[in-house]
Amino acid sequence: MDDKNLLCEIGQRIRKARNDKKLSQEDLAFKASLSTCSISDIELGKTNLGVLTLIKIIEALNVSADIILRPDVSTVNKIYQNEFAELLKDCSPTEIETLTKLVKDVKETLHKNKENY
Repeated sequence: MDDKNLLCEIGQRIRKARNDKKLSQEDLAFKASLSTCSISDIELGKTNLGVLTLIKIIEALNVSADIILRPDVSTVNKIYQNEFAELLKDCSPTEIETLTKLVKDVKETLHKNKENY
């Protein structure tokens, strides 16, 4: 993978984490003591963010650096599994069954279209 693609992927993961926390780019910029333009450029993969900038962003988002940098590591997969379990915690058995079916369908579709992402 070339550097540009890697920066784009990291930027997409930062955007996803920001959206998951329901923060705007302005909110994240304020929390990380960065400019909104910097956040935008980072999320678009236009800039090579330094270690200190990355630390500011992950601290502002309150996420593990592994989630941003290494999403395919088994430790990160455990984090996602725990997050999924947390989502199901307050669901009824019927809701869990419905969500399980949906996840199975989405997983099957993802596996069939793996070359597209």
